[in-house]
Amino acid sequence: MTRTPEQFVIRGGTPLQGEIKASGNKNAALPLLPACLLTDQPVILNNMPDIGDVHVMCGLLQSLGAEVEWLAPDKVQVHAANITTYHADPELAKRIRPSTLLAGAMLARVGQLVIPPPGGDVIGRRRLDTHIMALEKLGANISFDGVFKMQAERLQGADILLDEASVTATENTILAAALAKGTTIIRNAASEPHVQQLCHFLNQLGAQIEGIGSNRLIIEGVERLAGGEFRVGADYLEVGSYIGAAVVTGGELLIRQADPQYLSMIQQIFQRLGVTWETRGEDVFVPRKQALSIKMDFGGNLPEIKPQVWPGFPTDMMSIAILIATQSSGAALFHEWMFEGRLFFTDRLSSMGANIILCDPHRVLVQGPTALHGDQVITSPDIRAGMAMVLAALAASGETIIRNIVQIDRGYTRLDERLRQLGADIQREPIGSS
Repeated sequence: MTRTPEQFVIRGGTPLQGEIKASGNKNAALPLLPACLLTDQPVILNNMPDIGDVHVMCGLLQSLGAEVEWLAPDKVQVHAANITTYHADPELAKRIRPSTLLAGAMLARVGQLVIPPPGGDVIGRRRLDTHIMALEKLGANISFDGVFKMQAERLQGADILLDEASVTATENTILAAALAKGTTIIRNAASEPHVQQLCHFLNQLGAQIEGIGSNRLIIEGVERLAGGEFRVGADYLEVGSYIGAAVVTGGELLIRQADPQYLSMIQQIFQRLGVTWETRGEDVFVPRKQALSIKMDFGGNLPEIKPQVWPGFPTDMMSIAILIATQSSGAALFHEWMFEGRLFFTDRLSSMGANIILCDPHRVLVQGPTALHGDQVITSPDIRAGMAMVLAALAASGETIIRNIVQIDRGYTRLDERLRQLGADIQREPIGSS
């Protein structure tokens, strides 16, 4: 049954006020689910985000024969006692980028997988070469003829130097190596919090992974993994987004169980835009009506803000930072070198009154502050740009309609409901109902 397309109708100008609990990390939940395929015992994952991408991944596991049951709104049990097919549901696989993570798990568990190229955000080319080279180094045979056909006897440990510190390629290699025969060394491994959580989870089930949190992982393959229970950590990208929502609306917000230990670089960059917050144990408090002002670099030079691999500033926070800069006094250059399509959403902010110059596909110059006004209909191109436009609409005067919100739902748990609890005037409506 086709779902009726929906839109957000937002009337801005109301400061957010109150408290929320941080959702589980989307980018941790998505590799943890395929990891459950590595054992024939039941696994329970707590603090799971109730978002579109997670439900798609659950559907993919079910399409392979795993039993998936939601025990509570944020608790899911996966029992992959039997893998009944190695053909992943092609329609589901095309909807999300992390469908690629089925490769490492399925090659390790049953030695085969047939899957189409992944979907996900349209933010530029996102190569799969690193995944393929790593899996081939472990002994997989991979061919492509419209779909990927992967096959292997038992995988063999190997010394692997990734040609880029790709998060999903690192995770795929970890999944494959966990049950491989012998020792695998992954060099130039990504070390983001979600990669660390995957390693801790697998170790809890009986894997042997050393070097967690570093760029060199050593994995001693084991014969089998047990079941268990694990809690997904806070989504630091969601936390950063809600900090931005409070700041641009002049509101006050307490974010509980926010895992502030993962916010250090976001805090450094946001401070350059004039944003401050307090850490209170596991919580983050954002005070009201901040005097936003962009801090110049030493010598009065224009600040350049760009993403880096962990522990640098996350590329997924660039959209939120750009929106904050439109409300800060001063100018800043944003350089998104990782993805050539991520900055194209800024034309939507310009249509709402922001002073933004798109210099080239990788750089924008933002001059603030500018008063934003509502825009009749704008379309969300991807998860993070969509959230930035929601924040812009909350800060703007008048009404804004945002469409293609299925993109936003992929990454943010019950966004409209939670924003309404903080005082926002936001409604979810079927398109054409108003």
